[in-house]
Amino acid sequence: MAHRKAGGSTQLGRDSISKRLGVKLFGGQKVAKGNVIIRQRGTKWHPGKNVKRGADDTLFALTSGVIKFSTKKMKAFTGKLETRRFVSVVPAEKAKK
Repeated sequence: MAHRKAGGSTQLGRDSISKRLGVKLFGGQKVAKGNVIIRQRGTKWHPGKNVKRGADDTLFALTSGVIKFSTKKMKAFTGKLETRRFVSVVPAEKAKK
């Protein structure tokens, strides 16, 4: 008689809630001071001009303006050239010109 008498609780059914990471505002969109631009883990995107990185690596705007995404080749810690992605905010006064 090699069977179980009573089945216990299932081992499935555990899942973490999603963290809602990713780009929240895209290039060319207007942004207000303090708005979150990107939520991320680590520095997939780096802060450019008028953008600051929060304690949880969230990028947010320091001024109102228009969002601009760009790439730049930089030397890594190892000395190897790698492409880094930056997010900047062009202030509203400069964006109008």
